[in-house]
Amino acid sequence: MKKALIFQGGWDGHEPQLVAARFGRLLEAEGFAVEISDTLDCLADGEKLLEYDLFVPCWTGGDLPWEYTQNISKAIGKGAGIAGCHGGMCDSFRQNTEWQFITGGQWVSHPGGDGIEYTVNIHHGASPITEGLDDFQVCSEHYYLHVDPSIEVLASTRFPLVHYYHISNKPIDMPVAWTKYWGNGRVFYCSLGHHDDVFDKSPNAQELMRRGMLWAAEGKALAQERGLTTERFENNAKMY
Repeated sequence: MKKALIFQGGWDGHEPQLVAARFGRLLEAEGFAVEISDTLDCLADGEKLLEYDLFVPCWTGGDLPWEYTQNISKAIGKGAGIAGCHGGMCDSFRQNTEWQFITGGQWVSHPGGDGIEYTVNIHHGASPITEGLDDFQVCSEHYYLHVDPSIEVLASTRFPLVHYYHISNKPIDMPVAWTKYWGNGRVFYCSLGHHDDVFDKSPNAQELMRRGMLWAAEGKALAQERGLTTERFENNAKMY
């Protein structure tokens, strides 16, 4: 049985308890043993973290101690997956550059605030996460992020839609969902989910999350099956 650790907290405006419970139900329906923690101290024991197949952060803002950062970084590097949404993953721990390196992006704005109607354009390709899904509409925050150029974009949305200083630049397609790797581990992110009910109003958003979590959780078993180690990733140089 695969094991998932969801840690929820931080800014209450993103309804972390509701979102964590939703993701927990989705994973339990897929046969996962799910643990939900309301404290970051769940990341204090690096050896224990190696027991999990998947980490799901639902934590906006806050500070992650460097020791905890290294613990989860190494667990993912060994093959565990990480998957999350909206500010619960890519607006967590804003001062933590290693966290941003792991996740692949950082939120910077949602021009126009909440209640923006926009289209999520699905990118069809080699990823099973988007197979059979169609473009869909969302009424929520329109997330503008700074992103890692190494990500594989699974869905995007067009900017700008509202007046603000950024409109003096060219129109761009901003990633909404992506995958990447951290060592032997798999990373999935989806920018949707400002409130829990976004996943009810836009079922494709929930399906993206369900598939993304399952995809990320497969990495550990594959790493073990292939006998992969972290030797080629390890480096003691000052990185930050």
